[in-house]
Amino acid sequence: MAQTLAINSDYKRTLLQGLELFQGVHPEDIQDLLQRCDRRDLATGELLLSPGTSNEHVFIVLSGSLNVHVGSPDAPVLATMESGACVGEMSIIEDRDPSAYVVAAETTHLLVIHQTILWEMVDASHDFAKNLLVVMSERVRSHNKIIAASYGELRKFERHATTDALTGLGNRHSMAESFPREIARCKQNELPISLIMIDVDDFKKFNDMFGHIAGDRVLSAVARILRTQFRSRDVLIRYGGDEFAILLPQVDADAAFVVADRVRVCVSGDTADGSDSLIRIPVKISLGVAGLAENGTLDELIRTADAALYRAKRAGRDTVCR
Repeated sequence: MAQTLAINSDYKRTLLQGLELFQGVHPEDIQDLLQRCDRRDLATGELLLSPGTSNEHVFIVLSGSLNVHVGSPDAPVLATMESGACVGEMSIIEDRDPSAYVVAAETTHLLVIHQTILWEMVDASHDFAKNLLVVMSERVRSHNKIIAASYGELRKFERHATTDALTGLGNRHSMAESFPREIARCKQNELPISLIMIDVDDFKKFNDMFGHIAGDRVLSAVARILRTQFRSRDVLIRYGGDEFAILLPQVDADAAFVVADRVRVCVSGDTADGSDSLIRIPVKISLGVAGLAENGTLDELIRTADAALYRAKRAGRDTVCR
């Protein structure tokens, strides 16, 4: 609800000094312009500004407070504008619709300044112009902080999207990016590259007998050991379920076979983590090894290593095949 603004001259100066746009402004410089402003009263929950709806006013909170939401009015409160603060100025300065939803947090009374009056105030008072500039710079800093926080959240999301939550190793999404990159680098430098596929033997029986929590602990223990057995340049992936894949740049199939057998022995002897007796049950793994053929592709490398892993399973498990 908009009303004509009436300001009693006896407290005009005191009132203005409490508003961020009018700090240090002489009332005499803008009193005629103030008389052309309106007042608006909002009930709790009433919407003031929203994206997609044009705005031609700056709103100054005389009493009450406003909440700012991004995305929807039901989103978490991004900021609260208390008495003396202003909203709406950025959509006027940038000549675009508001970027956020502004909702009354309680019964709120506003001073409403139309954009034409706003620019007249800028012309009439140097202090008003300075205050407007300060408000704008604070908004920009605030937006930058929000962007930085959002970027941090995005990076966290991307990290989770490419990391297996249980083992902390890369997942299939990570593999789709890292494996082709390493293969291309080795091809360019005419270097060998090999793949080891690992499967935990009889893992389904273990899960059925001891439960999924114990199964998860086994996978975590195996992943911990794998980290200690490979170089930092090797790319470790939880391929899915109880299967792991390790890409070894600059390693041919013969050398990869030796590494795989060493890993097999290590896992068989060191899966106990000291915190759960179930983990002390010997865990065995089968491994398949393949080297990238000349002009070979990632898909071919995976199929070859997977076929070798299948042969290891058929050979009685707890073995390495290539």
